[in-house]
Amino acid sequence: MTISYGAAGALAQHTDTVTPALPAGAAAGQLAVLHVVSAHPSDSQPTTPSGWTLAGSFSGGSGSFGLNTGVRRVSLFMRVLTGGDAAPTTAIPSGSSGSAIGARVFTLSRTAGTGWRWAFTAGADSVSDTSFSAAGSSALTWTTGDFCVLAYGWNTQTASASARAVAATGITFAAATSRLSDQISSGDGARLHTATTSVTAGSGTQTPTATATLSAAATGVGAVLRIREASSDITASAQSVFPPRNLVSATGLDGDDIVTATLYRQNGTDLTAVRAASGIDVTGQSALLRVDAEQPFGVSINYAAYLTDVNGNVWIVYSGPITSTVTSDVISDAIRGVGAAIFIEDWADKKRTRDATVLNCGGRLVVVGKKRSGSQATVTVSTDTDAEGDALQDVLDNATEGVILIRKQQTLSGVDGHLALLDDDEKRNWQTPYRAWDLDHVETEPWPDVLEARGFTLQDIADNFSTLQDIADFFPGTLLDIATYDFGS
Repeated sequence: MTISYGAAGALAQHTDTVTPALPAGAAAGQLAVLHVVSAHPSDSQPTTPSGWTLAGSFSGGSGSFGLNTGVRRVSLFMRVLTGGDAAPTTAIPSGSSGSAIGARVFTLSRTAGTGWRWAFTAGADSVSDTSFSAAGSSALTWTTGDFCVLAYGWNTQTASASARAVAATGITFAAATSRLSDQISSGDGARLHTATTSVTAGSGTQTPTATATLSAAATGVGAVLRIREASSDITASAQSVFPPRNLVSATGLDGDDIVTATLYRQNGTDLTAVRAASGIDVTGQSALLRVDAEQPFGVSINYAAYLTDVNGNVWIVYSGPITSTVTSDVISDAIRGVGAAIFIEDWADKKRTRDATVLNCGGRLVVVGKKRSGSQATVTVSTDTDAEGDALQDVLDNATEGVILIRKQQTLSGVDGHLALLDDDEKRNWQTPYRAWDLDHVETEPWPDVLEARGFTLQDIADNFSTLQDIADFFPGTLLDIATYDFGS
């Protein structure tokens, strides 16, 4: 696993707006970093270019704002290139005396991982001399192999640098390599300087300090951008059981310092949180596994994991497509993991009521009503075999909180959903196993999110293994291997 520096585009500078070019050879999958140094009487933060993400912005310095004096700001913007990317445009307010902005784009490449992860901190040195030292405003997590960008912004245009470095307690960094050094001569000017290094030893959560030796006295900002090859990922796999259910697993969380995770089912552009997977505290955990037993049938869906790291950054990873297919309509209880194959015969009407009062006010009828209710109806379903009839009987007998999930063989809006049962009428045919059922119900919300869908039971394990040693021999890894095993095979 290695992150390497690529190339840099030319400096763009102006009094308010710049569009720095991407470097030659910029390619899809690379990480582009836009280093911006700005000067403004109001200390304005540059705008975020379209399609880019602000990693962080910080200002500092000393003296009254003017030529080679006063506060300067460093801002870093990030973009994972997709190919054919446009040059970014960023700006500060125009028409301000002495305002200036300069920017350059450089690229990074990686050899492994599922994506890019970064964290930003910065500090300021307000003592105008040639020994620059800026302690970060927050701690970052570190581990061997982390790549590190040192992004400086000084208020003295001629202040070139040597001996650039970063230090953090218990962390060893390689000697820093100077990458960019530019005089911003527009307006009251500034100096942009960039260097890179990496962690060669040590790990932990520590606040870094960026240092440098300057050729001329200056004050300004030193930012530290820690970059990692991502380890977090999400996969979805179908179990060979009925009713269909998907195992959704977010992995590699600890390597990306993830503290909170939410798993979603994505159908087109709609995102629905997977049961019991909303805002889960995963601090120190390597994986989060959940069972989705409420997915629509016959359509391709994806799963997404929204992952929040210890620095508050939110990362999104997506699974590949997966389609659940059945040969009938289905009534199920996702909490218990049971269901029955049925056929929806009739669902003629959906009655909705409104608690309303009619008042005769001087010959005019005034209606005072509350919100319209959900629908209430009778759906007629049938089963063809004794086994399916008994399976439906079990679902109805033991429905969690009196709620069932009904789904068409090919998902259909207005049919798929959760029903609160009122009563049912079973009609038997004494010549064949065929049964018809009238289910009186009210459409309702899903079961509470705190109820987790069942993935497997202890009986599943008992049916497949005789002793604890059998289990240990079959699953030599971790408990996650058991949780993700397909006991329906």
